[in-house]
Amino acid sequence: MKSSNTALKDVLIFEPESFRDQRGYFYEIYNRSKYPFLEQGIEFVQDNISFSVKNTLRGLHFQKSKPQGKLVTCLQGEVRDVLVDLRISSNTFGEHLIISLSQANKKQIWIPPGFAHGFHVISDAALFYYKCTDFYDPSDEYGIIWNDLNLDINWGVNNPIISEKDSYLPSFSTVVENLI
Repeated sequence: MKSSNTALKDVLIFEPESFRDQRGYFYEIYNRSKYPFLEQGIEFVQDNISFSVKNTLRGLHFQKSKPQGKLVTCLQGEVRDVLVDLRISSNTFGEHLIISLSQANKKQIWIPPGFAHGFHVISDAALFYYKCTDFYDPSDEYGIIWNDLNLDINWGVNNPIISEKDSYLPSFSTVVENLI
């Protein structure tokens, strides 16, 4: 498995080795021994899958009291994956990263606890997979409005399909005030 660092502190990209022949392909989606951050005592406790249609935008979501680390990948289709560093002590606080995750590139991204996360579906549909380090707690769910002017994220879409709940998320500056 190939791994690489990103511009955001502690965020890693993994590219599993794929074995292809006339039947199709095979690759390991998860093998505990191949992820160096797991040596820090991190354990996954919950796996999630979401299916979304083209132009769906989910996010930017995070949990405040019980932050989740996430190992994510796109099993079918393609998404523009976005994460924002909300760790106040981090030298990349407030910065974001955009990466294409797809069935074709099989990339995975490790998002440590303390990040907001979202994605935009750019294919006809997408099947998105998350491994999480803490349980989802709806009472601890927070978010940032997807089109926040201060973050200036290029989602590649102007009128995405979003949930009603996501349409009322606060700005980055409001979230920061509540984090301090």
